[in-house]
Amino acid sequence: MELAIDWKVDSQLIDGWSTPNLYGLLFVGGMIIGYYVIKRMFKSEGISEKYLDKLLLYVVPATIIGARLGHVLFYGPYHDGFNAKGQFEEGYFDHPMSIFKVWEGGLASHGAAFMILIMLYVYSKKVIHRPMLWILDRIVAPIAIAGCFIRLGNLVNHEIIGVPTNLPWGFNFFHAGPEYLVDGKVVPRHPAQLYESITYLFSFIVLFRMFWKTPAKAIPGRLFGMFMILIWTARFVIEFIKVGQTDRDDSWALNTGQLLSIPFILIGLYLTFRKVPEKEQAKFDEAVAKPLPLK
Repeated sequence: MELAIDWKVDSQLIDGWSTPNLYGLLFVGGMIIGYYVIKRMFKSEGISEKYLDKLLLYVVPATIIGARLGHVLFYGPYHDGFNAKGQFEEGYFDHPMSIFKVWEGGLASHGAAFMILIMLYVYSKKVIHRPMLWILDRIVAPIAIAGCFIRLGNLVNHEIIGVPTNLPWGFNFFHAGPEYLVDGKVVPRHPAQLYESITYLFSFIVLFRMFWKTPAKAIPGRLFGMFMILIWTARFVIEFIKVGQTDRDDSWALNTGQLLSIPFILIGLYLTFRKVPEKEQAKFDEAVAKPLPLK
């Protein structure tokens, strides 16, 4: 007797309507929870909510735009053609307008990470006038809990699924598409989205506790470094049991997601375990102690 979980959840909330859907609600729900987490952090440090409102204007669009562009640039398909499964796919470069069709799926967390880093640098220089590492240390816990909910959204969307498994917690993804059938049948697969969601929740708990219960928030880059280690190491490991998102992933020893994760992990290791020079720490403390600009 084969043990598996029949996963028949449909993201649709209204029959015949692609939006609004459960994926969207989970995506937005994660953002809202992240907002209240960082709101509590800012309040504990006497920072006005107006800086938080402006932060949202930088982070939310950066997340969506970066994730979409990341998928387009890192995963493709770039031009019209047939994939390894013999299915015809329209390429983004041949049909540029399809890049804007976010509702059809295709978001890459690595692209979101790159864009968020760029926009947070602008925010730190132009808005809050605090060191880049200061804002990074405060944004990572909210991002981790938002990522937890986004991956749950992927679960209800039957996307980013794992390879076949005989483990008892394997999921039968009934709405995953014909390319995931084996001999015409649905087979149990690793719920890779659920694995990632759980690791993101664990990362959030670790980072949240570090912020409130340890002196880590006073050390530039310590929380951000731990975030990079936890999130991207989990992503690197889980990629081994995920279905590759590009044809080249089937032939490479490490897939695209893993290769993109390695630089983030190395940055995290450096920031977490380095000894901060006294001059850098003093300069950081001085910058943080300055009154925020009145705007």
